[in-house]
Amino acid sequence: MGSFSPIHLVVLAIVAILLLGGGRFSSLMGDVAKGVKNFKKGMAEEDETPAKPSARIEVQKSAEPAFDRDGERVRDDR
Repeated sequence: MGSFSPIHLVVLAIVAILLLGGGRFSSLMGDVAKGVKNFKKGMAEEDETPAKPSARIEVQKSAEPAFDRDGERVRDDR
């Protein structure tokens, strides 16, 4: 019940052409084709550009403890 046979798809396409008209349907398909073409072109341009080396992240100095094991303050930030 959930699948369409090829006959159903043909009937649906004929109804769509009749409702939209031949010119509108043709221009709609032309716009879809242009979109696909531009998408492929964009993907090809993205592949052609060399990969930019990412900026190196500077390593931060590790945090020094504010308290020692006994709970006494080692440094005073305030």
